[in-house]
Amino acid sequence: MSLLDISGVSKRYGQQAALDGIDLSVPARSRTAIVGPSGSGKTTLLRIIAGFESPDSGSVTLDGQVLADGPLIAPAHRRGIGYVPQDGALFPHLDVAENIGFGLERGDAARNDRIAELMDMVELDRAMLTRRPHELSGGQQQRVALARALARKPALMLLDEPFSALDAGLREAVRKSVARVLQQAGITAILVTHDQAEALSFADQVAVLRQGRLAQVGTPHALYWQPKDRDTALFLGDATVLHAELSEGFATCALGRIPAETAARTGRVSVMLRPEQIRLSPATPGQEQAGACHGEVEDIEFGGSLCAITVAVEANGARERILVHASSLDLPAPGTRVRLDVIGKAHILVR
Repeated sequence: MSLLDISGVSKRYGQQAALDGIDLSVPARSRTAIVGPSGSGKTTLLRIIAGFESPDSGSVTLDGQVLADGPLIAPAHRRGIGYVPQDGALFPHLDVAENIGFGLERGDAARNDRIAELMDMVELDRAMLTRRPHELSGGQQQRVALARALARKPALMLLDEPFSALDAGLREAVRKSVARVLQQAGITAILVTHDQAEALSFADQVAVLRQGRLAQVGTPHALYWQPKDRDTALFLGDATVLHAELSEGFATCALGRIPAETAARTGRVSVMLRPEQIRLSPATPGQEQAGACHGEVEDIEFGGSLCAITVAVEANGARERILVHASSLDLPAPGTRVRLDVIGKAHILVR
């Protein structure tokens, strides 16, 4: 069942269209990530959902309640929506307890119990309740900001790039913790981020925005393996895009004849392969004449457990560069001739 429905939402700033006819449904108790390059309209859409901005046209409905109908909007404080900004925005003059309890009635006898419960929920030691924000780490501050947003038991939680200021290791830990808290609380969440890996790992549904329009919406698995177009494919991860000729369930390209879901299509298309679909092995004498695809290692980017290898392949008089991901345990040296084998099917891009 859908909790949030966005229909035909558009927003302009002068001559610039920030959003152009956005349609998006967010299922109840799910996590949706909105991703896109800078200027794609991610934050504008989040602010319209929150009530900080009004759309020029279109509607926003939360659990049957109309929050926006064109420029007519319900006030932000009456929407039952929690909001965690990028920097946490904690009150520096208040301690952790007062920050978390800011939206709770002071005369409520259960106020202190609720604050303590929220500290446990976001996995913070209750001994921190008397600390000020400057005495906390970045990760701890974000957890306090989340606890404050959870205090009023919102129907929907909005997260505006809340992990971007954290270092890589802490970022992953806090993201997993936040996802776990939201799932346990049964709260629907929308995350805005420019980090593709973060979106794919956090969300049940990913919406890709580009130039104010929704390019594609679907599960992380579907968008990663079945992107509609080249831009979406490359935005969501490393990929090799090749020209190919379709016929009888195969795509013939620089890597040879590869299985593909052709749906009886024929002719010239573009196909995508993810780097993990390609396996390298040492070239042996006679193989290159036997029809197997071979190339020369041009470059290796060491990445610890997983390395990026660029292999140059000659096909039809052109030189194609193929990206491969491989373990760092047994890397070929630059200049080495290698054999390339494709695992699985090539994905045909619509445009």
